Amino acid sequence: MDVTVIVLAAGQGKRMHSELPKVLHEVAGKSMLEHVLDIALQVTSHEPIVVHGHAGKQLQTALEHRDLRWAEQAEQLGTGHAVAQALPYFETSGTVLILYGDVPLLTASALRGLLEAAKPSGFAVLTAMLDDPSGYGRMVRDPDGNLTRIVEHKDANPQECAIREINTGIMAVSKSHLDVWLPQLGNNNAQGEYYLTDCVEMAVGTGISVGTSVLDDHTESIGVNDRVQLAEVERIFQSRVANRLLKEGVTLRDPSRIDVRGELVCGRDVVIDVNVVFSGAVKLGDGVRIGPNNVISESVIGNNVEVLSNCVIESAAVGHDSKIGPFARLRPDARLDSDVHIGNFVEIKKSDIGTGSKVNHLAYVGDAQIGRRVNVGAGTITCNYDGAYKHLTVLEDDVFVGSDTQLVAPVRVGAGVTIAAGTTVTDDVAPDRLVLSRVRQKTVSGWRRPKKK
Repeated sequence: MDVTVIVLAAGQGKRMHSELPKVLHEVAGKSMLEHVLDIALQVTSHEPIVVHGHAGKQLQTALEHRDLRWAEQAEQLGTGHAVAQALPYFETSGTVLILYGDVPLLTASALRGLLEAAKPSGFAVLTAMLDDPSGYGRMVRDPDGNLTRIVEHKDANPQECAIREINTGIMAVSKSHLDVWLPQLGNNNAQGEYYLTDCVEMAVGTGISVGTSVLDDHTESIGVNDRVQLAEVERIFQSRVANRLLKEGVTLRDPSRIDVRGELVCGRDVVIDVNVVFSGAVKLGDGVRIGPNNVISESVIGNNVEVLSNCVIESAAVGHDSKIGPFARLRPDARLDSDVHIGNFVEIKKSDIGTGSKVNHLAYVGDAQIGRRVNVGAGTITCNYDGAYKHLTVLEDDVFVGSDTQLVAPVRVGAGVTIAAGTTVTDDVAPDRLVLSRVRQKTVSGWRRPKKK
C-alpha cells in the first residue's frame, strides 16, 4: 500500500502555558512530534508532511535534522481544514494516514491494523473503548454495527454521549476520497470548525463503507493538552519500557522508578536500583549492577561492572569488572579499561585509565593517559588548562601518586615512579624514581595563637 503520512501539529497548546510549541514538549527525552514521526516512518517510506501553525519556524528549526515536508495552516479552522492545507504537497496518490503531533504513544502495529481496515473501501478510522468517553467524539453505528457517523461530544445528544467507543482522530483515507470530500466540508457545528470526521457521513451517503480498527490498548490514543496529561503520558511510556526490560530478564528494584530517555540495551543478569535515569544510547553488559540515583547517558558499561549510588556517567566507556562511585563523575571521553576503580568525589574527563588502576578519593583527572596498575591518591589533580589550551598528563604503568599531588601538564611520569604526598610535579620524571617537592617542615616553639582583645 502506498502510504503518505500527514501529521497535524498546528495547535497552539495554550493550556501548556509555555513559549515552546506543544508538540515540542518531551516524552522520554524526545519531543512528542518526533515520537509520532518515528512511528510514521515504520509504515511508510515517504517523507511525512507536517502541518504547522503559528510556530512553524520553531518547529522547522527543532526538526531540521529530519527529512520532512511542511504545510502551513495560517488559521486553525479545524482538522478538515488542516488536512486540506497538506494535499497540495502530495507527490503520489494512494492512502493518506492522518496522525497528530501530540499523540506520542501510538505503535506501528496499531497503524498497520488501521491501514489493513482501510483496504476494502479506502477509508478507516482508529477507535478505542473508554469507560469514561467524556470529551471525545462518539462512533455512531446502525443496528447492524456499521459506522454511520462520528458526533463530537459538544454536539452529541444524551443517547450518543452514552456510547463508549470513541474516535481517536486517526484515519486512513484514500487521497481520491479526500479530493472529493474536503471541499464539501461545512462548519455548522458548536465549534464553528471544519471537522474531518464529517467525511464519515459523506462516505456513508455515497455508499462507501467506513472500516474501523479498535485499539487493544486505549492509552495509545491519549493526546496531550496540558502538563497533567504530559506527565501521565510520560509514566505510561516509562511503564512500557520497564515491562519490556523485565521481560528481557533485567531486574528492576522498582519498575515505577526508572526513566529511559533514549535506547537502553542490557545484557544478562543486569540489576538496576531505583531512581536511575538513562538518556541517549546506553549499553549495559552482562552482570552489571547499577545502584540508586545514577544518571547514565550515551555510554557503554562492560560486563560485571558495579556503579554505586549517585554517579553521573556521560559519553564514557567503562571496561569489564570495574567499580564506579559512589558520587563519581565520568565526563565525555572518559575511557576506563578493565578492573578500574573510580571512587567517591572523583571526576574523570577525556582520559584513558589503564587496567587495574585506581582513583579512589577526591581527585580530578582530565586530559590524561593513565597506565596500568596506577594508584592516584586523594586530593590529586591534573592541572591541564593554562588559560588558553588543554595539555596532556601521562602516567606510565605502576606509578604511585601520593595524596595532595598536582600534576602540571604537559608532563610525563615514567613507569614505577613514586610521587610523595604534597608534591607539585612540573617536569617529566624518568622511570623508577621518587619525586617530591615539599617545603621542609618548620616548627616554631613558644608561638601563641592571636586572641581578640
